[in-house]
Amino acid sequence: QLQASGGGLVQAGDSLRLSCAASGRTFTTYARAWFRQAPGKEREFVAAITWIRGGTLYADSAKGRFTVSRDNAKNTVNLQMNSLKPEDTAVYYCASDPTRWGTREALYAYWGQGTLVTVSS
Repeated sequence: QLQASGGGLVQAGDSLRLSCAASGRTFTTYARAWFRQAPGKEREFVAAITWIRGGTLYADSAKGRFTVSRDNAKNTVNLQMNSLKPEDTAVYYCASDPTRWGTREALYAYWGQGTLVTVSS
């Protein structure tokens, strides 16, 4: 299972750190990704990280503001979000897959429940 946490209500310009913890399955070598879904919009890719070499991908909206990282000991992936904007308001989802990674939802077999991030102006 994947469990996302760390969401909350913040003001524009603030920072927030999301975490994606894995349990019940060997996710230790799986790629992990973050997607988000804003109200009334489709879910979109935010960032991804491979487990072995730590390669990363970012959506253009996340580049320069968000950083995805891993904690091998805790089997956790974090998403550090800085300089948050109201348009970052969304439910953020964690996803994982044993063999694939990229920006498309279909690449990821496992999904966790989302965590809500609300950025006020």
